[in-house]
Amino acid sequence: MAVCYRFFIFNGMEIIQNAPIQFSCYYSRTRQGEQFVPEHALGFVVSGTTTLNDGINPQTFTSGDLFFCRRNNLVKYLKEPPEGDEFRSVSIYFTQDMLREISIKYGYKALKKMATPAYTKLDGNSVLANYMNSLREYEDLFNQQPDSPLYRVKQEEAILLFLKLYPELVNVLFDFSEPGKIDIEAFMQKNYHFNVDINRFAYLTGRSLSGFKRDFEKAFSLSPGRWLLQRRLQEAYYLIKEKKKAVSDVYVDLGFEDLSHFSFAFKKQYGLPPSKVH
Repeated sequence: MAVCYRFFIFNGMEIIQNAPIQFSCYYSRTRQGEQFVPEHALGFVVSGTTTLNDGINPQTFTSGDLFFCRRNNLVKYLKEPPEGDEFRSVSIYFTQDMLREISIKYGYKALKKMATPAYTKLDGNSVLANYMNSLREYEDLFNQQPDSPLYRVKQEEAILLFLKLYPELVNVLFDFSEPGKIDIEAFMQKNYHFNVDINRFAYLTGRSLSGFKRDFEKAFSLSPGRWLLQRRLQEAYYLIKEKKKAVSDVYVDLGFEDLSHFSFAFKKQYGLPPSKVH
């Protein structure tokens, strides 16, 4: 039987390993979590549903859907199998080094900055969608030969098909710049519920760690760690009391690693456990 997925879990996060083409499979259970998307990726849902949420625009992709994820974004995900069946998907990741080589080989260059969402639904009836689905035929081979040169061939084919259908996205794939310095207050108010470390927040706001801490304290008059805890607890109290959300849902959505940590912090802040809020 083929290995269904190549991920490992660390601190509740699903971390991508090095395989550029990955096959996910979950039977009779739901997988959820959050991750930093470090590289551009194409995803194809074979069966079940994948819901992605960047904090602004949640979107659900179902069987047969194809989507593109842009690098350097924070995304929560929820993968659900259909009743009595298993969740399956195929993903291809494109590293910056690999794309630089493609740029040199074919002359692709980003001509301008182009703003796109963290994830974009593509045509599920296209030749690219059919191509993604066809990669399932290679699952056993790739599991048996994790260093197979076919990985690179299949990645390159996917890029060429992708740009044939969406030529304007050359400005996204081949933009090798790092995140620029942005408004730290607006960014943190949007992304405080993601459970990522301070180094990641610093990178995404275009700052060194020391610069991030300095600018953060100017904006919020608190250290990043202290502000994040207070902001998450404030939102948790509101969701439980006013929106009648279940405690088990709230702590996951707000970036706490586990229920016991959330309950301890909540009680310390408000003097009662979250289960006693009415």
